[in-house]
Amino acid sequence: MGRLFGTDGVRGIAVTELTCELALQIGKALTSSLRERGSNHPRVIVGKDTRLSSDVLEAAFCAGICAAGGDAICIGVIATPGVAYTVKSRGADAGAMISASHNSMEFNGIKLYGRDAFKLTEERIAVIESKILDHPEQLRLVSGSAIGRIIHDTQAREEYISYLARLISCRLDGLHIAVDCANGAASTTAQELFTRLGAKVDVLFAQPDGLNINAGCGSTHIDRLMDHVASTDCQVGLAFDGDGDRCLAVDETGELVDGDKMIAIFAKSLKEQGRLQRNSVVVTVMSNLGFTYFAKEAGIRRITANVGDRFVLDKMLDGGFNLGGEQNGHIFFLDDATTGDGQLAGLRLLELMHTKHCRLSELACIMKRFPQVMINVRIPNYLRENWKNDEEITRLIDRHEEELGEAGRILVRESGTEPLIRVMIEGKDFNQINRIAMDISEKIRERVGEM
Repeated sequence: MGRLFGTDGVRGIAVTELTCELALQIGKALTSSLRERGSNHPRVIVGKDTRLSSDVLEAAFCAGICAAGGDAICIGVIATPGVAYTVKSRGADAGAMISASHNSMEFNGIKLYGRDAFKLTEERIAVIESKILDHPEQLRLVSGSAIGRIIHDTQAREEYISYLARLISCRLDGLHIAVDCANGAASTTAQELFTRLGAKVDVLFAQPDGLNINAGCGSTHIDRLMDHVASTDCQVGLAFDGDGDRCLAVDETGELVDGDKMIAIFAKSLKEQGRLQRNSVVVTVMSNLGFTYFAKEAGIRRITANVGDRFVLDKMLDGGFNLGGEQNGHIFFLDDATTGDGQLAGLRLLELMHTKHCRLSELACIMKRFPQVMINVRIPNYLRENWKNDEEITRLIDRHEEELGEAGRILVRESGTEPLIRVMIEGKDFNQINRIAMDISEKIRERVGEM
């Protein structure tokens, strides 16, 4: 991670941490770096989610672009993958999404994309950070006819919907689905997309008011979608997050089908079609142990990346793989898109249900999910990393790993975004793993926890 940018762009409390001044500087620095790379008058696609602060940060960011001699092409509220698609389809020099994804409304962020529609590389991010933090004198302003324009593009959203609709091989007539739009970016596209393809759609949480994004809804709060599907004749439910790059599903009985199970379904299907590149799929260290057993039985190679969509994507690009993702529903289909795309993942799932004439519960039974316990231990910032060198903690972890053997696993790691140590235990016996998780987390709290 860089000095300003994390694994998913710049993020913080809007206006007080991610300030308008910083958004302005990022706009200037991005445009300045593009001009240095040969774009005389860069064009930057700018999208946003529905949170209250997105408008003011968009205004500041676009002002920075124009002040440095670029054009800001604003495409309004749209899912993050819609920004990436528009960058590529319009041949723009870069793209930016103003969003804090699944976080609550007080947060916001800025994610940057290159001409290739992939997130900017760490090297290019480092250049932008250096311009802002070390060499602000390099952020030269332009004047006169060189000043850029803010252009409002009203066609991008429709083009993105049409693109997604073309990606599946069938219509969805006869399917009754529920979609939870998290009062976020998918609120502008999901109903039109799925109804255009013939599905009957119950739309939940698609009335954003600037304050209710991700509030008790969406992929991070899926209980209400589960209740809706279980109490109606819906055959499936799809839940997106605030910026629409994640999707979790609910089967016809109201049971959760998480990202691991969805990836297993897609991997099996692609392998059957001979389209699973290098017979491999990329998941993270947080992927459920059940996925390991599924992959072994299916004869599919499981490649492991660190937690974070950037790390999954890097592994996929380095290895030439076309399917990967995370338990949280962030799934990459690199044959079709350069980012995770929740609505695309939902379409692919519905396509399989329709073409195989299967209920989602039948598709999902190919993977048995192992019980998993997760406990977060808050630590002071100044004690980050200390637990790794504490012998009492490491000896206790070793002892419990011996106890579990091949019937489970222990993962202890620090959060990349918060001062937390995450203790995750998986195994066949819930009582056993719950006891182990409590034991390890209590030891960490005793040794390095926040008082």
